[in-house]
Amino acid sequence: MTNTAYPHLLQPLDLGFTTLKNRVMMGSMHTGLEDRFYNYGKLAAFYRERAAGGVGLIVTGGISPNRQGWLLPMGGTLNFLGDVPNHRRVTRAVHEEGGKILLQILHAGRYGYQPFVVSASATKSPISPFKPRALTERGIEATIRAYARCAKLAKMAGYDGVEVMGSEGYLLNQFLCARVNTRSDQWGGPIENRMRLALEVVRRIRDTVGSDFIIMYRHSVLDLVEGGNTWDEVVTVARALEQAGVTILNTGYGWHEARVPTIVTSVPRAAFAGVAGRLRKEVGIPVVASNRINMPHEAETLLARGDADMVSMARPFLADAAFVAKAASGRVDEINTCIGCNQACLDHTFANRRASCLVNPRACHETELVYVKTNTPRRIAVVGAGPAGLSAATVAAERGHQVTLFEASHRIGGQFNVAMQIPGKEEFAETIRYFGRKLETTGVQVALNRRVTREELLAQGFDEVIVATGVRMRKPAIPGIEHPMVLSYLEVLRDKVQVGKRVAIIGAGGIGFDTGEFLLHDPAHPLPQPVSTWTGEWGVDLNVSTPGGLVQPVPAHPYRQLWLLQRKTTRPGAGLGKTSGWVHRAALSRGGVRMMAGVQYDRIDDAGLHITVGGKQQVLEVDNVVICAGQESLDELTAAEAGNGPRFHKIGGAALAAELDAKRAIREGAELAARL
Repeated sequence: MTNTAYPHLLQPLDLGFTTLKNRVMMGSMHTGLEDRFYNYGKLAAFYRERAAGGVGLIVTGGISPNRQGWLLPMGGTLNFLGDVPNHRRVTRAVHEEGGKILLQILHAGRYGYQPFVVSASATKSPISPFKPRALTERGIEATIRAYARCAKLAKMAGYDGVEVMGSEGYLLNQFLCARVNTRSDQWGGPIENRMRLALEVVRRIRDTVGSDFIIMYRHSVLDLVEGGNTWDEVVTVARALEQAGVTILNTGYGWHEARVPTIVTSVPRAAFAGVAGRLRKEVGIPVVASNRINMPHEAETLLARGDADMVSMARPFLADAAFVAKAASGRVDEINTCIGCNQACLDHTFANRRASCLVNPRACHETELVYVKTNTPRRIAVVGAGPAGLSAATVAAERGHQVTLFEASHRIGGQFNVAMQIPGKEEFAETIRYFGRKLETTGVQVALNRRVTREELLAQGFDEVIVATGVRMRKPAIPGIEHPMVLSYLEVLRDKVQVGKRVAIIGAGGIGFDTGEFLLHDPAHPLPQPVSTWTGEWGVDLNVSTPGGLVQPVPAHPYRQLWLLQRKTTRPGAGLGKTSGWVHRAALSRGGVRMMAGVQYDRIDDAGLHITVGGKQQVLEVDNVVICAGQESLDELTAAEAGNGPRFHKIGGAALAAELDAKRAIREGAELAARL
């Protein structure tokens, strides 16, 4: 595959004893399929599609070297011969497609959600209920042997190498940093002692597997926690790892307990690439850049300027298995871009569910959600070009059906056109771009500005009608709701009506938080914000001149004074995403937003919004009240029986409006179209 647009990205990487066909690495992601032997056929299919799509090197989800290292009870392991046949299914699938694959060896340490957890010291993690035992000298030696045994079995299973997970706050990172390592023996104290375990693990693995086997080490170059390492310590460890036998250094950023986001959509693209570039100048082995690199041009740019020898893109390969092939053949506009939402990948992983992808529901379901060409093409009408309708229309057309897509507005995208207005959610525009191109390549007939009626659908003789008309805003029964100061979130986000400086937002769900972030932002400052602004607001020092790379945050001055209100007595934002909700709550808190729960809305008048909280009445003297209080389904097209006409199907918000859930909408559209 060659393409002059990406000469660095598609250039082979010679490692001496083996060559990678390009500089693209599919980084490690825990899918949930690794943990049960009966899912390895599905796991093999998942990796097969990515290898067929052209990626140069794949890294598996984390596999524990022993029971103490489990992430979850009975988690995925490779520690005895009986595990090897299952892993061979994975390596065989990748090799048959011309790819290479590494097994990631991950010891969770104190991050394990199981009672056998161990660590450098008996210091409990804030993200696991189990307090670890401090490893004894014998325990440390047993752990080193477990790593070596795991690597030996990986070689037997056909893996091209291993990645040793030494970042994100897992066991080896716990030994490396004084935050957790409070030992006074040869494994604690100065960095030369704290890095001893990581070095012994690498040396023992190299002695076990020989010289013709890739050892990649994921090195934490920016811990983003108090008690993290300084840049000098990061470099000291990296150079020692090189001498110990590491083939490639991958880079990691932030512990899981860090209060700085590293991969959510609000993190600027390639924000950390410069740190990898600094490390590359300090060692003589290839260095991999990672985190929030999701399109070929970013990867090409950082490779061209010398920030890395390879680029790790993990979730982009959930979104699109053919990422590399599309880039190589000049079809970048057809790439289904990762939008960094976390909703179906990390949120699922941390909830002990199988991972997938909001924009690609086939991810990790390749053997179950199959788009087979139809032998009986049907005429299908899809009403509504939001995420659900776009998904249904393109999958149905891809399978060979004749599809007409009706949309009442002048553009496709539905609620994604609203979401992309939110600071930090600009990536949602990529999904609209992808679906727009997909409509063209699959031959869907698109009718914009067309509010079709049930009678028209019946008259045109469609065999199937898919109703994806979405939702309308629910207007709460508050006295004075018709007051001129009252606006809907659509008027604010979509229509850009003028909003005053003091605003009350009714509804503290996802839409309320999004509206709050939009209203806090100064419209005079263009989006997306530059990396320097983002690092300042979150207190990140990319020079790592302080331990962990943390400095005092310098939050932006809020553009408006906001109140975020809800009737529920639970914490505002409690229903937001597990791995991204805290970021949204922090952003609003930093902006001085007053969040109030258990609010009774009494009335709205010229004086403002009258409320009662905890039995006490008060008036919020605001310029505007913005309603974000839920939605109702738009489902008039299916209100009556179809008789002998076409079958009607409801998906997305038209089927259930309880929450605007793009993940469910896109999945429902794909699953329905796959069945028709």
